[in-house]
Amino acid sequence: MNVWTSTFLESIEVVKEHLSGEYLFLLTDDKGELLAMDNSEEMKDLVEGTPIKVGLVFSRENCGVNAISEAMEHRGPVYLKPEEHESPFFQNWHCYAMPMMAGGTLLGYLDVSTVDEELKSELIAIAKLISMHMRSIPDIENEMNKPVLTDRQINVLRLISEGQTVKSIAHKLKIKESTVNHHKKVIFEKLGAQSSTEAVSIAARRAYF
Repeated sequence: MNVWTSTFLESIEVVKEHLSGEYLFLLTDDKGELLAMDNSEEMKDLVEGTPIKVGLVFSRENCGVNAISEAMEHRGPVYLKPEEHESPFFQNWHCYAMPMMAGGTLLGYLDVSTVDEELKSELIAIAKLISMHMRSIPDIENEMNKPVLTDRQINVLRLISEGQTVKSIAHKLKIKESTVNHHKKVIFEKLGAQSSTEAVSIAARRAYF
């Protein structure tokens, strides 16, 4: 779980202490794929009867018109009434979705939904507060922009951090020394490092291992 998702879930835990009624919180990535969710106990049965699961993509093509798909389309906050949803699963719900930005980068979308119309204004205000809180965490942008290293590259980097030579790394991983050097080259390029020492420092700072 990355810092983006864990911060969202931590924020929801704080919010839940002050909420009653039926509500659902969703967090997606910038493509609309569901990363995390939480809901009130009252919404449990209703949510379980829908296809809403981590990994679901809330694009218009996949789910029809919904608040997240509309926020993706318009690049801004969207509120949808129950009758404005195409999917029958959402046609009892009031949904508000908004893009989550950090440093001009689109990180994903936050959605709050309820079947309780009286709760919708409160939930919209809460969504805005959660968004502000999450954007104030410096590590979020760093995490979302973190270069992706393969498992093999991370293993090579870990061995470098232990002071292993190219020869010993090749022996431990049962690969050629030229392959180790290739991995090092790719690692340096991804991390923007000029040396093994700098690569290890960056990796430690950005919690690759």
